[in-house]
Amino acid sequence: METQGIEQMFDFQRLPNDGLVLLLVLLYSPVGLCLMLLRIFVGAHVFLVSCALPDSLARRFIVRVMSSVLGMHVRQNSPRLRDKSTKLYICNHVTQFDHNIVNLLTSCNTPMLEDSAGFVCWARGFMELGAISGQDEMESLRRYCSSPGTLPLLLFPEEDTTNGRAGLLKFSSWPFSLTDSIQPVALQVKRPFLALSTPDSFWLTELLWTFFVPCTVYHVRWLPTVSRQDEESLQEFANKIQGLLATELGVVSTQITKADKAEHVKRKLHVAPHTTTSNLGARPRPLGFMVRSSGVEELRISRMAQQVKEVLPDIPLGIITRDLVQTNCVDTTITNLLESTEEFPLEATGGSTSHPYGTLSTPSRVHPAAKSFGKSPVDRHMSLQERKEALYEFARRRYIEKHGLEQDDNL
Repeated sequence: METQGIEQMFDFQRLPNDGLVLLLVLLYSPVGLCLMLLRIFVGAHVFLVSCALPDSLARRFIVRVMSSVLGMHVRQNSPRLRDKSTKLYICNHVTQFDHNIVNLLTSCNTPMLEDSAGFVCWARGFMELGAISGQDEMESLRRYCSSPGTLPLLLFPEEDTTNGRAGLLKFSSWPFSLTDSIQPVALQVKRPFLALSTPDSFWLTELLWTFFVPCTVYHVRWLPTVSRQDEESLQEFANKIQGLLATELGVVSTQITKADKAEHVKRKLHVAPHTTTSNLGARPRPLGFMVRSSGVEELRISRMAQQVKEVLPDIPLGIITRDLVQTNCVDTTITNLLESTEEFPLEATGGSTSHPYGTLSTPSRVHPAAKSFGKSPVDRHMSLQERKEALYEFARRRYIEKHGLEQDDNL
């Protein structure tokens, strides 16, 4: 369920899959390019105006109108619910310009928590902390929130963007340690034809795509201020706010973290080249070194497949090879096949005992699948290690029986 959900939370393809919509995008492209060039010129003036005018209601109104010319239309619901005394806004994260959009509606600061600093950080509207370590950053933010007269902070506990249509990433608890009272802000973003963002896209690229499309609509909804109860932990408070925002947005509150997204993106980008290579296998390869390189790769995969076959003798070689092409790791493939619930085609082994991975020659005491998933990483590691050891023991016994060797009970 979670694996399926993580696929729906991110867009890896900018252009639509529908043929008719793709045709409309191609027909719109000349207009979009002209619009993008015009908006780059207007955007430079928006930047100069925002730098020249002091922070005030008049400045926000002027910049908001000029941003509409850039295709960034901002709407808000229930502006009277905005609490002027709050020190912390908590918002879901959809695009790399969410902080700029909220700043058009009310004055607030968003700290730059990454390595980027200097002019780019300032030009994008971030607040520099001037801290090096994470602990220094936390102390700086706590001092900022406790100082009178400072603007509210706007933070994104998801710590990374989603497409905003399926679910929210798990909220980190550290933003909720800054103050006991926060105001949730729900943000919905819609754009015709194209995806809002892709995981590997740079912020400047996203800005150009924003200038290219006819418009991008940002809808901001202010929720009532929420205070943390005495018996609530920081993570429980974070989960409660996450649930409130998910309900307001009509999406799912997930336990998928920023690290899970990074791992999913890495896996997606790693598998794609293998898939492309396999799909192009029937095409002619004019260069000799490409053929030799492919032969070496096939030989390496074949050797790895034999290593897996020694441990899992009842699994067809084709299944092993297919998984190795994706994982490129013997241990990972063994783990995947151990934990798989797929019924593989049986190989002729002369046995009669039914088994999820084939047919065993003797009654087996091996239990490859765990009855329950360990709650801690240590439990999951031990469960996997025990299954591996049990399968190695089965393979050793099978080898002894096959060659008629005497078994040493001391082993």
